[in-house]
Amino acid sequence: MTDGNAEPEISDSLKTFGEVVKTFRKRARLTQEEFARRVRYSVQTVASIEQGRRFPSAEFVERAEEVLDAFGVIRAAAKHVARQPGLASWFQKWAKLEAEALCLYTYENRLIPGLLQIELYARTLFEGQLPPLDDDEIQEKLVARVERQKLLTERPNTAYSFIIEEHVLRKTTGGPETHRTQIEHILRMSEQRNIEMQVMPLSREHHAGLDGPMQLLETPDNRWFGYGEGQRAGLLFADAKEVGILKMRYARMRSQALTLEDSQSLLRQMRGAT
Repeated sequence: MTDGNAEPEISDSLKTFGEVVKTFRKRARLTQEEFARRVRYSVQTVASIEQGRRFPSAEFVERAEEVLDAFGVIRAAAKHVARQPGLASWFQKWAKLEAEALCLYTYENRLIPGLLQIELYARTLFEGQLPPLDDDEIQEKLVARVERQKLLTERPNTAYSFIIEEHVLRKTTGGPETHRTQIEHILRMSEQRNIEMQVMPLSREHHAGLDGPMQLLETPDNRWFGYGEGQRAGLLFADAKEVGILKMRYARMRSQALTLEDSQSLLRQMRGAT
């Protein structure tokens, strides 16, 4: 999965936090430009936070608290902000379901899935993002990515299945050394009992996933959900009929992809060729 990077939709908690900051800034008789200089953030970042369109970093909270002499109010308000930093707003619902899933299936034809990306690979993606991200945003997204990846090691009873297009695995994103390290990481993860890794080979002329990437999961109460993501938005599928179609396609792809053993063999060849 790509995990989109647009600013979040305005939530009540983000909007409330922004109003608190704005109120104390005005109390201190500071313009946004003056305040931005004192907290060492851009004017655009300050404006986005005050409008509830951006999650405040811990560093911003502490600097704002100190600069505005806010009696601990800004720090307290930050504890109630409800968006997980580093994840796009449209991904939030899926991330919550993902964290408790009994099983999670992922097909990707664009990038290495986020759950499997090493830091250098992910950093390459974030640094090439358009519009460009600043250093704080990149770090925030890296932290969120690493936090999500703990699911693979901290939930040994969850069954994970990944089907990745061969061309995605062969693409040397980040350079040869990053590519080799990324392939080694995927191989290492595929050795876990609860993780299945399959490669959709270039030689497969047609398969059931040509409509694009997809994810599926089963919740503890045995409900199934699907998720699809595009350039600037994601779509959560809850309708049983729609989810059933995705499950049908994923099942077919499992038979069309290389076996687990052949997939590992191909990955080893890729690692050796880098």
